[in-house]
Amino acid sequence: MCVEKILLVEDDKSLGPALAQSLKSEGYDVTLCETLTLAKESKFSEYSLILLDWMLPDGQGIDLLKIVNNQAPVIMLTARTDLIDKVLGLESGASDFITKPFEPRELISRIRVQLRTPTIQSLAMDIDEEFTSKGLTIKITERKVFFNDNELTFTKMEFDLLFLLSKNPKQIFSREKLLDEVWGYNNFPTTRTVDTHVLQIRQKTANDLIETVRGIGYRFNPEHN
Repeated sequence: MCVEKILLVEDDKSLGPALAQSLKSEGYDVTLCETLTLAKESKFSEYSLILLDWMLPDGQGIDLLKIVNNQAPVIMLTARTDLIDKVLGLESGASDFITKPFEPRELISRIRVQLRTPTIQSLAMDIDEEFTSKGLTIKITERKVFFNDNELTFTKMEFDLLFLLSKNPKQIFSREKLLDEVWGYNNFPTTRTVDTHVLQIRQKTANDLIETVRGIGYRFNPEHN
């Protein structure tokens, strides 16, 4: 049986070791890093999940999300409660948030949810490595997007949203379903973030690439002009 490996990035001298021990007692293989510098030396793809403190002595945990780049799901550990902070973290690539102080059992429950939820990256293994449609090319394993032979700069969430829609051409997704599938967060505060990301994708590609289905949501249009 394969033991799930967890990278714990937490500088609190009391919480870090106690949390690591609690996770080990649940059968997880835990590596504890107390600084951002040490965490950056990790090979993220070797871990099943990352627990990441927001405030660290040498920087902010959110900066590590850009380096992790979807190689493993990330649960942010934070004392921040403002909505804007949660939105920033989720849109930067975090899979979930848990606010300090928290009960260890709640964290264990959230970890189990993340470990059994298929990610966009794992879903990509079931289809071809490259998707093309009228000027659009998505190199899935490289997480690159090209339009009319020009490489585009996409955020993690923009890529995951476009990937999900394009691999299900003409299937209509509600905004709530897209939030659940892409952001992995059932109770996300607002669906406007989906509209914002669709607009950003349209601005970078063809305006009719993602079609609005009035009153329902969106679908990928493989016949876009």
